[in-house]
Amino acid sequence: MANTSTRTLRLLSLLQTHRYWPGEELAARLGVSVRTLRRDIDRLRELGYPVEAHRGVDGGYQLAAGAALPPLVIDDEEAVALAVGLQAAAESPVEGIAEASVRVLAKVVQVMPGRLRRRVEALRAMTVPVDWGRTGATRVDPDALTVVALACRDDERLTFGYVSAGGRRTERHVEPHRLVCLDRRWYLVAYDLGRSDWRSFRLDRLAAPERTGSRFAPRPLLAADAAEFVRAGLTGIPRSYEVEAVIEAPADRVRAHVDRWGTVEPLTPARCRLRMAADSLDWPAMALGSLGAEFHVVHPPELRDLLAEWSTRFARAAAGAP
Repeated sequence: MANTSTRTLRLLSLLQTHRYWPGEELAARLGVSVRTLRRDIDRLRELGYPVEAHRGVDGGYQLAAGAALPPLVIDDEEAVALAVGLQAAAESPVEGIAEASVRVLAKVVQVMPGRLRRRVEALRAMTVPVDWGRTGATRVDPDALTVVALACRDDERLTFGYVSAGGRRTERHVEPHRLVCLDRRWYLVAYDLGRSDWRSFRLDRLAAPERTGSRFAPRPLLAADAAEFVRAGLTGIPRSYEVEAVIEAPADRVRAHVDRWGTVEPLTPARCRLRMAADSLDWPAMALGSLGAEFHVVHPPELRDLLAEWSTRFARAAAGAP
């Protein structure tokens, strides 16, 4: 029989695995008597876990929903799956999911044994990411995200190399504040010690981040929040293309299709104007083409050229031409 602490953790893990356990089956899995199982259940309740008991011939136990999320007990396979899944979720276009995924990933990786980290890295190296419909998104090393997230959490100074938009590399020493995922890009908001001012850094331009072990007292950010600070810094930075198109479809339908990547102005009940700012014309072309409605490109002319090129290529494919 395992010692009491080990058995308690095993019991918690089993209760989190299945919705309901018959008492005798659960006791058999633990290698204890039904009486010992009852004592272990009482011990979990004393620790704050809401375990419900069902009496009778087929009586058993289940872990009920509590006022707070209890610590999860997971095995090696589940830990690897969780880390890989969180790395993928860190690139999610769903608002709020990416930031939360990075916070959880940092917690998981921090306590993960070396053997499991190697398995996670091997899986990530052998997995081809799917970026359909995310033209213009930038890929960030999950390890770098984890290092930066932990430094933000622990108020620990950070060093890294940074490449500017013009290609100039500098070494930075900062006090990290928050990570922000905005318009499919990751940014670090931090106080730059070398420049004595607040800065935002794109993580895809950041190289070899290292925690210094030096703690600091957080400074007040001169903005409502980190996301607003990043947005303010991006204001006035021109996008490569400003797209405008008139679409023969109701505004609500187009707005639901393009979501937050464009602004839609109704012209008539069956017609609207779409405006988009994009670094690449591929995404506006896909958005317009997948609407299933007639449209007219007002500008830029480069988008009309791209659509003509795609049209020719698609026509050849439809005709079966090589």
